[in-house]
Amino acid sequence: MDGPSLQLQETFNSSIREALLAQRPILTHLNADTTWLLQLPYPSDVARPPGRSRFNIVLDPWFQGPQSDVAKFFSTQWHTIESSVQDMAELEARLKDIEETAQSMPVQSRNGKRGNSDQHSRQSFIDAVVISHEFTDHCNKHTLLELDPDTPIFATKLAFDLIRSWEYFSQVQETPTFSAENSDWRNTSLPPLPKWLGISRVVTVSDALYYHSAILLTFDLDYKIIDVPSEEVRPAEAVVYSPHGIQAQGLSHLSCAVPPVNTLALLHGLHDIKISLKQLNLGAHNGLKAQKICKAKYWVSTHDEVKKEAGFITAFLHRKALTLQEALIEERKANGKVADESELVQMREVTFADLASGESLLLA
Repeated sequence: MDGPSLQLQETFNSSIREALLAQRPILTHLNADTTWLLQLPYPSDVARPPGRSRFNIVLDPWFQGPQSDVAKFFSTQWHTIESSVQDMAELEARLKDIEETAQSMPVQSRNGKRGNSDQHSRQSFIDAVVISHEFTDHCNKHTLLELDPDTPIFATKLAFDLIRSWEYFSQVQETPTFSAENSDWRNTSLPPLPKWLGISRVVTVSDALYYHSAILLTFDLDYKIIDVPSEEVRPAEAVVYSPHGIQAQGLSHLSCAVPPVNTLALLHGLHDIKISLKQLNLGAHNGLKAQKICKAKYWVSTHDEVKKEAGFITAFLHRKALTLQEALIEERKANGKVADESELVQMREVTFADLASGESLLLA
């Protein structure tokens, strides 16, 4: 990949200067499973906190140790690949290093107007944490309690209730639903989020437990403080994060959003995982359907780490691991067409990335 869409394939900090100069979002895989860091540049028209160039969002943090749901004898998992950071303190140190690099660069690389020191009294470089599900590989108490207690947490309903019960964090918000009836992403910009950023959840109504849903991170990097006539409002961008997959029709109302929303990146796994007949992760074939609807510029695989497993439920877990090319070939065979790996027609307009632990992608 060349030009501004370069993939940062070395380590967390590699080519960081080029990425910062690009003034575009940076997505980093913090472990091999489904913990992510999304770094958004501040819009040029808004005040940024002193010493800051990026708004940093962490998704579903789980760095080390086991995770267990229901009971240890029922299901326990461990990472098989070491996380790129071992705890929140190490992540904070990395983010501080990045900001120090940004401050040493030319002024044009630091978007946003310089704010007053009292605008950012918290010392943390983690601006928000998003929790997609209540399960402990997404909502990991050990990892979350390493955070500053004043860190804003945005969590889906059951995770919200769980985190509130710990009585540790001072700011816990339940993620609102983005739907055909509530299609203005600006309504999902809840305090203390800046007005140019919204966090919401997209659900499939037929999925009563909302296991197959998505987090929608919507942002306007061209945000203007002054009111802009509606006909001049530029489309916002969105990262759709769906670790278990979402039924593709659940994303259909993205195209009807007002103001418009363009999907910059889709985070959706490739592995099809079941417990007996119960579908857990929807996998690559569903990802192809989701991509066809949301038309993301980037598709990044997530939640595909083959973890060390123990417990009663292990015998009933079934995983079908596919690559994107294998899924496309199966789709073509099912449609009665000859598979041709040299021409992946369905994916011509999307950049696919399978990021290892610690690797980053510039979302140009």
